[in-house]
Amino acid sequence: MTQPFYATDRATLWYGEALQHLLVMPTASVHAVITDPPYSSGGQYRGDRTATTSTKYLGDGRPVPLPNFGGDNRDQRGYGYWSTLWLTQALRVTRPGGALVVATDWRQLPTTTDAVQAGGWVWRGLLAWAKPDPRPQLGRPSQACEFFVWATAGPRPTTPGDECLPGWWLATTPRDRHHQTEKPLKIYRDLVRLAPLEGVVLDPFAGSATTGVAALAEGRRFIGIEQSADYCTIAAGRLAGMSTASTRTDQPSLLDGATP
Repeated sequence: MTQPFYATDRATLWYGEALQHLLVMPTASVHAVITDPPYSSGGQYRGDRTATTSTKYLGDGRPVPLPNFGGDNRDQRGYGYWSTLWLTQALRVTRPGGALVVATDWRQLPTTTDAVQAGGWVWRGLLAWAKPDPRPQLGRPSQACEFFVWATAGPRPTTPGDECLPGWWLATTPRDRHHQTEKPLKIYRDLVRLAPLEGVVLDPFAGSATTGVAALAEGRRFIGIEQSADYCTIAAGRLAGMSTASTRTDQPSLLDGATP
């Protein structure tokens, strides 16, 4: 596909497979990669992983008439190898000092942190999303958190004017969802601020474009890649619904003058 699925002067959405598109993106062309890949979780057994995503993630009977999505049936080894491939290319397209944030759950957390480092990123830590309404589990603690692994493309310089961002969030799962595994917008509005104002935020697994909506709302620009035509349509509608985000020019870029 030579033409984007959706494009304005602030947001571009590509329809296609993430790794293939990353391979042709220009080097050092984005300021942050913030994404929620299909992390092939939601079950203990092979049959669980190969079920439809609606069965895995909406199995409690909630009526969410949303399309299934692909790429969610890898075992942990396959997930780790595949993640290393796309993370390596994501590092290449990120400017020195730029940030990476990858969503995961407890099952895939060790594999994700390994893949981030194998891809060449400098692992900086974990961020947590705590849910006040987790599914109860008799006789054991509830799995109430999902996680974000964050890293940088080499050293990340700071300036006295930099803001301090949250390291965890308490937020309910969105009820009026655009995607089966959608995460709260307010989390992503914080995460996209890892890119400077007017900086480019890339999401190789755009889904319904929550990252893109957050980026535009916070005065950043957005590039998304999504392999589902159904979700490209949903994402384009959400991006089109965003008014032009206001921007400031008084925040220094964390990346200007960065060295590898």
